[in-house]
Amino acid sequence: MIKLKSLQSLVTSAVVASTLSLSALASINLSAHENHDHSGEMLEQAVSGEHRSAKNKARDQYRHPVETLNFFGFTPEMTVVEITPGGGWYTEILAPALKGTGKLYGAHYPDTGEDNYYSNSRKKLEKKLASNVVFSEVVLTDFVPRKQSELAPQGSADLVLTFRNLHNWKDAGVEQVFKDAFNALKVGGVLGVVEHRLPAGVAAENAVGYVSEAHTIKQAKAAGFRFAGASEVNANSKDLAVHPKGVWTLPPVLRLGEKDKAKYLAIGESDRMTLKFVKPENTSFSDFKKQNN
Repeated sequence: MIKLKSLQSLVTSAVVASTLSLSALASINLSAHENHDHSGEMLEQAVSGEHRSAKNKARDQYRHPVETLNFFGFTPEMTVVEITPGGGWYTEILAPALKGTGKLYGAHYPDTGEDNYYSNSRKKLEKKLASNVVFSEVVLTDFVPRKQSELAPQGSADLVLTFRNLHNWKDAGVEQVFKDAFNALKVGGVLGVVEHRLPAGVAAENAVGYVSEAHTIKQAKAAGFRFAGASEVNANSKDLAVHPKGVWTLPPVLRLGEKDKAKYLAIGESDRMTLKFVKPENTSFSDFKKQNN
């Protein structure tokens, strides 16, 4: 009888423990689901906001901002760095989605006082940020291509993003940017990369503006990152990448003007790789270099 009671007690304990475990797991899953829904809601509101022009909204069908940012793990409480915001297309979405709960750094070219692309781009971006209260919390930092730059305070960022920039920076620039991103990120932080994708087997000189996915992954790993996955959310199977004026043959640039315009509009914007990298635990870039020398 004593043995029977002991057995019943063990079974009861096991059932209770199992129930508690399932309850905890359900609670975690519910919390994650709620956070995902909240993030998606904030992004949807930002995307549909009146501060965005009809012209910029028209590009959503090619850039898939909500799906892209969700893939990178975006939440409104994050500290996010956008490298070279350019005209601020993504800033229009990130700034209101983070306002009041997170932080957004725009790592952009400095204004050196010269009349060149870099200084003029910075002035234009600053003017845009001053034009609407949704941008009031954006902090600009200085990014200089191919030189070490502090994108944000070291170890402060949850997410570093770059959209269609790698082809401008070339290999040396990309390698430096990945080091800078690694330094800016917290342990476990994410580097998100979107770039025009060079098809396998196509020579780079025949597809100007497109970048090898395999080579990009190799460069990120060399900077200390762990490759966490790829998404086809920005893929475009109609784009074969070999065009007379490179990627700029396609919309929105349409560098050939009216020549074959209908053809290139039918293709749409470029085929793009969407890559996610993570800064692993207990690793700094300097440690990584020592391990691989």
